[in-house]
Amino acid sequence: MRITIKDIAERAGVSKTTVSFAFNDPQKISKETRERVMAIATELGYIPDPVARTLTTKRTGSVGLLLPQPMHEALKNPYLTELLQGIGAACLEHEVSLLIVPPIRGKPAEAARRAAVDAIMAIGVGPDHSIVDLIRKRHISLVTIDGKPSPSMANVGIDDEAAAYALMNHVLGLGHRKVAVVELESESYNPPEERSSLVRDRRMAGFGRALAETGLSLSDVAIYSAECSLQGGRDAAASILADGSASAIVAMADIVAMGIYELCDERRVRIPADLSVVAFDDIEMARLVRPGLTTIRQPSFKKGYEAGRMVLGMLGGAPAGQVVMAFELVVRGSSAAPAGASS
Repeated sequence: MRITIKDIAERAGVSKTTVSFAFNDPQKISKETRERVMAIATELGYIPDPVARTLTTKRTGSVGLLLPQPMHEALKNPYLTELLQGIGAACLEHEVSLLIVPPIRGKPAEAARRAAVDAIMAIGVGPDHSIVDLIRKRHISLVTIDGKPSPSMANVGIDDEAAAYALMNHVLGLGHRKVAVVELESESYNPPEERSSLVRDRRMAGFGRALAETGLSLSDVAIYSAECSLQGGRDAAASILADGSASAIVAMADIVAMGIYELCDERRVRIPADLSVVAFDDIEMARLVRPGLTTIRQPSFKKGYEAGRMVLGMLGGAPAGQVVMAFELVVRGSSAAPAGASS
């Protein structure tokens, strides 16, 4: 027979309301009463019904991370897994569950509409995204990660424009003028006619600013689009090598650079003697490959942790905030002066 709160109340000599408070709102009863109720519940083998608890507290006890792509695609990027680790660490501290919310039938908005969560974190969205309006209509807290800073919306990220400027400036400073940029495919929060990527656009702006200082522009570089995966990097490298003009590749994600490494190795293209390669994120593999990858280090774990801490704080009444984290250009062996350049 299933144990109910009525059984616990009778054994403890308290009301059912007191038992409910013990599980859902313990500050309303004394510490001694709660401990006695919980001890009896354990003795009887009582397991709370999570649905009933949600109806009582109006809280699910979980927060969601809204993904812009299906889970099997999004998790190909180690940056995201490091971000998830940080969010998970924050949730663990607050004894809150994390729900991964991938698109439903290709529609993140539908996933956000259905997600049984108390708050949502979303990657790479700005205040004008249609998904933001939907979440606000649900009257739940929202924190964006790598989104567009706005006084009306909480966000955690780095200055992607400045980071991209630093990376391209490094490449140009080595003497490269035949540069290929590998951008990431657009996110899928909005319908195709509205689709854009805030991170990509800000990084392209940073590239453009660095190029302008040397008398060039984005129209002077070859731009390729790639899925954020090893295969995406391989596909982009195949196109770049077929064109045969680039002396340096600037990729927007380390995992894409790893795919470029793979294909270059198969084609006997030497990095950096024949082709310099630089990227973003500084995932663990960036330090392990040979030569080590020159990249922008961004604190992915800390970014996730801060986003989780912020959204959980907002659930407790804390105001929305803006956190801009530091980045660092990490120069390793994958970037060098172009072949034939004078020393």
